[in-house]
Amino acid sequence: MSTDSPSSPAPGSPAAAYPPAPWRMVGQMWVSVFRVADDVDAAHPRGIYGAAFVSYEEGSPLTYSELLVARVLRTPAGDRRVSITDIWVDSPASVAGGRGLWAIPKGLGDFESSTSRRGPLERARWSMSTDGAPVARARFSDLSAIAPRLPARGGVWQAPIDAHTVPVETDMVGRSRLAPCSSSWTFDTAGPLGWLAGRRSLASFRQRDFTLSFG
Repeated sequence: MSTDSPSSPAPGSPAAAYPPAPWRMVGQMWVSVFRVADDVDAAHPRGIYGAAFVSYEEGSPLTYSELLVARVLRTPAGDRRVSITDIWVDSPASVAGGRGLWAIPKGLGDFESSTSRRGPLERARWSMSTDGAPVARARFSDLSAIAPRLPARGGVWQAPIDAHTVPVETDMVGRSRLAPCSSSWTFDTAGPLGWLAGRRSLASFRQRDFTLSFG
């Protein structure tokens, strides 16, 4: 389900107002899929995870960078969804909105990114740190500029956090130029994503110029 909370921060999140749902976002995403064969801890059981760097650009209600990790699961009702286990952004308003509207456990991070293009080939570099400590960095290359624009639909299921007393389910629908890409990830072994260090991705994709309605 979606919630219609007022534009105020959730307990424990930065004091920042945020736009009401739904958020209609535009931007760029680079995502890689990993298989985790053994339980890491209670929050990270074995399964299929996606790690993504995202840039939400002008035309979105908020513009910011994001690093997220999400796990594929079945909800108690039997629906296939993803659950975001780890996520950082560089926007206090996005932190407050993610927590207050959808129980997404966003935190604040510092991002660096760059892109370059030669003909149809585009390359991107990303890195993210928190409190001066590195968390992850990645490099990507793709030919998404010539990829077809395709629709996508999915949903997010989040366990309760902060003021939420029940799980929150949120639908999302969008379109993007979707293409496979090459990727190289490095996760700091001492950081919060150290459990992904050394794992090879099963596949990687670029979602170029996406439009996304979330919530």
